Amino acid sequence: MSQSQFNVVFLAQRVSLLRTLQRMVDNPSTAEDLLQETYLRVTRALGERPIEHLEPFVFQTARNLALDHLRARRAQSRNLVEDVPEQILHNVAAPSSSAEDAAHAEQLLKRLSVSLAQLTERQQRIFILSRLHGASYLEIAEQLKVSASTVQKELKLIMAICVGVADRLK
Repeated sequence: MSQSQFNVVFLAQRVSLLRTLQRMVDNPSTAEDLLQETYLRVTRALGERPIEHLEPFVFQTARNLALDHLRARRAQSRNLVEDVPEQILHNVAAPSSSAEDAAHAEQLLKRLSVSLAQLTERQQRIFILSRLHGASYLEIAEQLKVSASTVQKELKLIMAICVGVADRLK
């Protein structure tokens, strides 16, 4: 099957593929990203070998990418909770706070800012992409052209720094 034939199949199935991905990941933006990645992966596969049953191959590729994304999100959320001791996790968002709590939080924030500013540029980007933008380890790894394992190790180190700052403030 040629690239032009694939383009015809892809365009004909685009809406159906997108709906399937949206149902799986429950996020329209992520579904669009996965759809684009599906196109790129199938194009790459076509360049490497002939594919007889293209339509099922396209849907299976999209499904696999969505499942990979969901697994990465689950792992990320598990790791986020595992990286932070339970006591600190429960102290993060107190339902009511006194002036003393507010002063403590402000001091903690200042110290965290100083510590985070001392991270390498890559570590800062990893922290921002993960904790502020909610990107998965795989998404960060692809964007920064490093392994997902590197992202995980860097985040573990960053979280250890944050926990250390919090512990020193007690």
